[in-house]
Amino acid sequence: MGCNLKDLSDPEDITMEELAGQRVGVDAFLLAFQFLTTIRDLSATGDGMPLRNRHGKTISHLMGFLSRASALVGKGVKPVFIFDGEHPKLKDDTIAERKARSQEAKETWEQALENGDTKLAQKMAQRCIRYTPEMVDETMEMLRLMGIPALRAKAEGEAQAAVMAANGQLDVVATQDWDALLYGSPIMVRNLTSAGSKRYGRIIRAQRITLGELLVENELSREQLVDLGIMIGTDFHPGIKGIGPKTGLKLIKEFGTIEEVCAAKDKEIPERLDLIRRVFLEHPVNEFSDEELELGEVDVEGLKRFLIDDRDFSPGRLDKALEAMQMGEPVKKNGQTSLFSF
Repeated sequence: MGCNLKDLSDPEDITMEELAGQRVGVDAFLLAFQFLTTIRDLSATGDGMPLRNRHGKTISHLMGFLSRASALVGKGVKPVFIFDGEHPKLKDDTIAERKARSQEAKETWEQALENGDTKLAQKMAQRCIRYTPEMVDETMEMLRLMGIPALRAKAEGEAQAAVMAANGQLDVVATQDWDALLYGSPIMVRNLTSAGSKRYGRIIRAQRITLGELLVENELSREQLVDLGIMIGTDFHPGIKGIGPKTGLKLIKEFGTIEEVCAAKDKEIPERLDLIRRVFLEHPVNEFSDEELELGEVDVEGLKRFLIDDRDFSPGRLDKALEAMQMGEPVKKNGQTSLFSF
């Protein structure tokens, strides 16, 4: 999830309708994990894993993306789902740690199932769920059948979206990952796809954070924000011990750079500091044309085969998604079978 800049920001509550007509880059991987960890078998004897069809294939990710993507289009939003590519080598340690925790959770989950401890099994299942390459391919194929752009980043998905937004190809980046601001996204929206739902008894609101305002309010340059993020801790470095967001802000404003902070406070300069900075300031991206970011035709018959025939979705679930999409007006009518001839 990268660094936490919550204490430095002043988010503005917004509605999905306020983004109507705007092209929104969606961090697909974080969204996928949300679906996989919430749409699960939590029945009295359930194993806690994502829901599966009668052939044992996981379908929670498809259920989630179908519902949320159709809702976005129905509100007039123009979503562009961006999936991770190859992670930077600097992230190897973080990924290795995640895999180790996941494997440990899987072993506990298996033991709990063997012991008949359903409660523990359901708890641990959430920690060992994986979004596999096969699931990624399935998700991208379904979105394309829906006429919704689904792109592969060169490296980090939220970074690809942020650079595209900075270059004017996207209006907004929707992600929970604060690193999107370090990557230079002019506008970041959190909680977009979960807005309106409840968490701990409170209604979740979508929140807009504007990079320019954050920099001005905290009297920082973009480069200083990146240094602050590194000191707090990112996926590429655990951070400098004893430095949190508020302390880090004070120090970076006083001394200007990580090197000067470390010199003044007798701290060790993070290893490979210049490489980490370049990950944020010069992140590699794939190039996409504006045409590739446009909403296209809905292949209704293709969706029926993909979801109903091949994955046991109910016709009603697909009908509901298609009806939701008809509330917007961005889908092309000509060419192959379209939403409007359904």
